[in-house]
Amino acid sequence: MTGVPGRNANDVLRALAAQHCRPLAPQLAGAELRDRLACLPGWTDAGNRIEKTFRFADYYRTIAFVNAVASVAHAEDHHPDLAVHYDRCVVAWSTHSAGGVTLNDCICAAKVEAFAA
Repeated sequence: MTGVPGRNANDVLRALAAQHCRPLAPQLAGAELRDRLACLPGWTDAGNRIEKTFRFADYYRTIAFVNAVASVAHAEDHHPDLAVHYDRCVVAWSTHSAGGVTLNDCICAAKVEAFAA
């Protein structure tokens, strides 16, 4: 994905964020998952999910971020696990019905990156 001539990671990230979740997405594994994660700065493979910790100056900003993530989740009908703290939020995407990470999780992570940047 990142090896496509003329396309850098930011182009791929924008293209990923422009997509929408689809029902019954198959699980990503191996090189395909690593390739997607390479375009999602700071996101890690945490077994059957991808996750990232976002840090903020205060609780107000943390909650504003949580509300923005909730908006993405509602629009895509795909919902993350969130761990909310005073100055940070851990976002974890997984497709439980697929038993792991799917393209839907990467799409939602890219959408979060788009407004978090």
